[in-house]
Amino acid sequence: MGLFNNLQLPFAQHALLACTIVAVTCGLIGPFVIMRGMSFAVHGMSELAFTGAAAGLLVAGNAPAGALCGALVVALLIGTLGDRESDRDSSIGVILAGGLGLGVLLLSFYHGFATAATNILFGDLFGVSNSQLILLLVIGITVIIAIVAIYRPLFFASVDTEVAAARGVPERILSIAFLVVLAFTVTGAAQVVGTLLVLSLAIAPAAAARRFSSSPLAIAGLSILIALVAADGGLIASLQFPSIKPTVFVTGISFFVYIVSRIIGPAIKNRQNRALQLEEVVN
Repeated sequence: MGLFNNLQLPFAQHALLACTIVAVTCGLIGPFVIMRGMSFAVHGMSELAFTGAAAGLLVAGNAPAGALCGALVVALLIGTLGDRESDRDSSIGVILAGGLGLGVLLLSFYHGFATAATNILFGDLFGVSNSQLILLLVIGITVIIAIVAIYRPLFFASVDTEVAAARGVPERILSIAFLVVLAFTVTGAAQVVGTLLVLSLAIAPAAAARRFSSSPLAIAGLSILIALVAADGGLIASLQFPSIKPTVFVTGISFFVYIVSRIIGPAIKNRQNRALQLEEVVN
C-alpha cells in the first residue's frame, strides 16, 4: 500500500493532525524555554505526566486527562518552590524523584491494562482517538492564545529579568503562568512522542532555530517549521517503514537538524549580521 493510500486511513489522518498540533505548540513555546533556562523543567514535567496518567487511570480510567492534571500540579510546585533560579534545578530534582515514586505506587494499585499509562512514557501516535484529538486541539488553541496574550512581557522578562522587574513586570506571576502553559504543551507532546522523548519537540527545534537567526520572530517561525518537519516527516517516514516506530523518526529528524544547525548556523548568522550592519551604514 502506497503512502497516499495510507494517508487516507483514519488512524493516519488522526496521527497527522496530532503531529501538526503538537509541533506548532512545541515550536512556539520552545524559544522561551531556551531563553528562560527551563529545559530541565520540561524534562521533569514531562516525566511526571506519567504520575498523573497513572492517577487518571486509577481514579477515572482516563490517562491523558490525568497526565494534564499531573503536569499542571508539577508546574505549580516548580513555580512555588523554584521561584529563585538558583533553587529551580534542585527543586525540580526533588519533585521528580518523589513524583516518579508516587507514579509507580499508583500504578501498582491499578489492576486493568496499564498500556494507556505506559503509552504516556513512549507515545502511541497511531492510537490517537477522537477524544484525544479534541483534547490536543483544545490544548493547542489554549497555548497559542496564552502565548500571544503574554508575549511582550514574557519576552522582556526572559531577555533581562532584573530590568523587567525594575520596570514593574510581575516576574513571579508571569513565570507561573508560563509554567502552566508549558504543562499544557508537554501533555500534548506526550501523546505523540511520549514523556521520555518530549524534549525532541519542545527543545531541539528551538535550539536549532537559535543557531540560524538572531531575530525573535524568525526564531519562533523556524522553531515551528523544524518541529513540523520532525513531527509530520517522522510520521510519513514511519508509514513508509512500518517496522520502525514514529518516535524514532521524530527524534532522529530533530537531532539531525540540530547537528546541521551547529555546523552551518554560525555562518548564516554571521552573514545576516553583516547584512544588517551594512544596511545601518547605508541608512
